[in-house]
Amino acid sequence: MKAQHLTAELISDAGTIAPGGRSRVALALTLEPGWHVYWVYAGDSGEPPQVQWSVPSGFSIGPMQYPAPSRLPLGPLMDYGYEGTAVFPFNVSTSPQAPLGNADLKAHVRWLVCREVCVPGKAYLGLNLNVIPQASSETNKLIDAAVGAEPVKVPTAVKIGVTATRDTLMLNVVTGKKEISAEYYPLDDDSIRNAADQKIEPIADGIRLVTERADISDMLPKELKGVLKLSDGRSYMLDVPVGSATAHSGAGDERGLLLAVVLAFAGGIILNLMPCVFPVLFLKALALVGRAGESRTRQRAHGMAYTAGILCSFWLIVGALLTLRALGKQAGWGFQLQSPGFVVAMTCLLFFMALSLAGMFDLGLTWTSAGDDLARKGGYFGSFFTGVLATVVATPCTAPLMGAAIGFALSQNALVTFAVFTSLAFGLALPYFALTFVPGWASKLPRPGRWMETLKQFTSVPLFLTVVWLIWIYGRLSGSTTGDSTDHVARLLVGLLILAIGGWILGRWPARRWGYIAVAVTAAAALAFPLVTAQPDRLRWSPFSNAALEEAQSQGKPVFVDFTAAWCLSCQVNEKAVLQDRVVEQELLRRHYVLLRADWTRYDPEITSELSRVGRSGVPTYVIISGPWERATHVLPELLTRGVVLDAIRQAGIQQNSQMPAPLPGGKTGS
Repeated sequence: MKAQHLTAELISDAGTIAPGGRSRVALALTLEPGWHVYWVYAGDSGEPPQVQWSVPSGFSIGPMQYPAPSRLPLGPLMDYGYEGTAVFPFNVSTSPQAPLGNADLKAHVRWLVCREVCVPGKAYLGLNLNVIPQASSETNKLIDAAVGAEPVKVPTAVKIGVTATRDTLMLNVVTGKKEISAEYYPLDDDSIRNAADQKIEPIADGIRLVTERADISDMLPKELKGVLKLSDGRSYMLDVPVGSATAHSGAGDERGLLLAVVLAFAGGIILNLMPCVFPVLFLKALALVGRAGESRTRQRAHGMAYTAGILCSFWLIVGALLTLRALGKQAGWGFQLQSPGFVVAMTCLLFFMALSLAGMFDLGLTWTSAGDDLARKGGYFGSFFTGVLATVVATPCTAPLMGAAIGFALSQNALVTFAVFTSLAFGLALPYFALTFVPGWASKLPRPGRWMETLKQFTSVPLFLTVVWLIWIYGRLSGSTTGDSTDHVARLLVGLLILAIGGWILGRWPARRWGYIAVAVTAAAALAFPLVTAQPDRLRWSPFSNAALEEAQSQGKPVFVDFTAAWCLSCQVNEKAVLQDRVVEQELLRRHYVLLRADWTRYDPEITSELSRVGRSGVPTYVIISGPWERATHVLPELLTRGVVLDAIRQAGIQQNSQMPAPLPGGKTGS
């Protein structure tokens, strides 16, 4: 049958089949030049052909079989399919009791044929098979070629290993001979980025293929399923476990390790200049100025304690990364920022530090920089925890040169990963460590004076900027929609306000035990408030439109319209306190209300017109439309209570059941 851009027909081996025998039939699609149809997994777009069979009693037809496809680039996308003539075989079998004679096989076929545009098509096709005692052994060359191109199980002589890093997927194929080509076709969206280049490296006994992982993947897949097509048209079905890529021994890998260690060390030094870390380093330098009279031995001990804090923190991070990798997940530098809880804690910590630096309250230089007053008692715990703090606040930042080093480290074994991260830690610790160990450098620091307070306050600016950035991250992490994201950000801002109140208490009544208790309480509240999940709507609200309203009325359903806006505080209070009340929600559900939300945050002429129709000029406005007749509206008061809403729902229900709406001026009824 001739259709748009292709010809569709059913073909068979010899046109005959014996009772209790087997044969083959196929759907053959002959395409115009430049057009294609799709494989079982179509790639970035499209869908495969589909066949629904209708066969006589005693016949059975197996599933559709797909030859190995080709990669078909289409702009920035990659499709998997067939050009020229595409043949899809089916195995046919008959029962021993199948009657002799002609048998009509019918097929309803649907396809999608594409070039720059896609055209769906369908056809009703038929094929006649002659059931005879001794069927012909003749075969159809097109079906033979299609079956020969189908993927088969991997032979025992062929070894295929799959390894993965955060960004790449590598197939190592050993066939016993040098291969010159290889293509991998996934069976799902989660393994590779379809349009990415597939880089091949022929080796003496096989081939290596490397490509990019899918953007949506964030952990190592347990197994890889797909089709691997090699030289000479051979193709294999893959179902191979995925391992984490590790380093291979050799001079090249040793040079790579050395380069990664050097880059990590340099990146750690530069990390001190990032807005997250610089204020902490600056405060430690000021503390060193304040301890100018101490012995060199004590100053060096503080430098060693600070370095130990950084090293221990980095080792904990590496341990967490390796544990996640062992569990099949992938994570990298800053993986903590994927957790909304960690982002809230970081935001509150940096905001509290910034308030102190800006002069709202004074915890003392060492208390501020380390978060621990033990340092004021002469111990080295303050310097140790300053190193911990420097590591924590460094996680939102990535310095130049760090990316390549960390990427290399996370694709290697545990020993190499520890070595690279240890080098990064030493780079971060180096500036302060050098100041404490090289007397000439420390002597060049300026003398204590009023400039210290001014500069300390100035360093609050990069911390406040980092807080703004973390708030933006929290919004992206927490909300699946724009409105939901805004709600979470607002809750975090309220938490920061609570924290600022705690800072004000500390500044107004310093060094008071009850003041510290009050700060602890406000800090706990500030952390908890953004993380407590707001009560979601249990009802499904649809956007308001006259068309939606008329559709509900035509079905005889009552309608509740909520005229609201994001900037309307009364609207938000009514929604949270009344419209999300469980009793109100149950009543609306029981009476099968259609719920429409007229969002007037931005000017909408349709909503404005409907407000005028019900005699209102602003929000909040709540309207119940109780029947399919000319709009019988019940306008509720601006401030809602549970009783007001329930009474209005019941009144509207009585009027709807009686089908006698009470008239109001202008054709409305009111409450």
